[in-house]
Order: sequence, then structure tokens, then C-alpha cells
Amino acid sequence: MQGETTRITLLVAQTLERLGIRYAVGGSLASSLHGVMRSTLDVDIVADMRLEHIPPLVAALSQEFYADEEMMRNAIEHHSSFNLIHYETAFKVDIFIQKPRPFDQMQLARRQASVITTAPEHSVYVISPEDTILAKLEWYRLGGEVSERQWRDVLGVLKVRAGELDLEYLRRWADELQVTDLLERALQESG
Repeated sequence: MQGETTRITLLVAQTLERLGIRYAVGGSLASSLHGVMRSTLDVDIVADMRLEHIPPLVAALSQEFYADEEMMRNAIEHHSSFNLIHYETAFKVDIFIQKPRPFDQMQLARRQASVITTAPEHSVYVISPEDTILAKLEWYRLGGEVSERQWRDVLGVLKVRAGELDLEYLRRWADELQVTDLLERALQESG
């Protein structure tokens, strides 16, 4: 990760940690960290946020981010998402509220620390490679199976992490998410 993306991701992640909010970076940033690097216009973070987290989060980030309390409240109540917009760069951080379904619970339970800067060294929590693949396959299916970027992200993680992935876990959750056909196709294409 480079420059502003790293700085902004780290700022939000450290704030979430300080406030005791469990989180994990997902989306294209997670697939870049686990697979093939690509540029991104935003950062996706899954978070286990509750209503009582809103005031301290807004207070902690309000100097550098636009944060709408009502949007946060709505997102928490409906298990949807809200965004934080960095004033200086207009870089967007999308916060997805953890859903109660088992797969979404597993994403935070299986998160992994990943180094995003080396001088000095800083880590953030990232969704596991397997959960990144599964989430991307689900988004690919929900998007009508037309996003080449989502598909390339999946193949990139499968290729880079070949031999390291828990295939039994992948197949079990692919069945649960109804993306078994996509997983098998991706495994075949990635070699």
C-alpha cells in the first residue's frame, strides 16, 4: 500500500482499535494484500459497530473526516453501510456493519493482522484470504457476474495463495453462499 491510502486506512483502523470496535479491512484492499496489487478509489472495512460507538467515533475523526451521525445510526440499525470522507483528499472509507448471518460473523472471527507500512511498521486487521475470495465471489454474483475487476481479484488471491488456502473451508462456505459454481470455475482458471 502506498501514500494516502495507507495513511487514511491506518488512521481509521487505529481509531476503531482505540475505541474497541472490532473491524477488518476487506474489498479490493484485502485482495491486493492477499493477491495481486491494484489501485483503489476507496477502502472497505467491516466493523462490529453499535449505536454507542457513534459519538466517540465522530469525535475522534471529525477533524479529518466528514462523518454523518444519522447515516451511521441508519447503517447500524439496518446492518448496511456508511462512509467517511477524508476532507483533504476526498478519499472514501466505506464502513460495512457486520451482519448477523454466520458468514459475516466468521469474517471478523478469522481476521488477520497484516503489515501495511514498514517504516515504521504498522499493521491493520484484514479479512482472511479465504473470506476475501468468498466475499468477492458473492459480490460478483450479486453484480450479475460482469465485473472483471472482482473476478481478477479472486483469481489473484487464488494464484498468490495457492497451497496455503483452506479449500474445505472455501467449499463449505461457497455452498452456504450459493457460489460453489463460481468457486470451482475460479479454482480451475487459477490453476
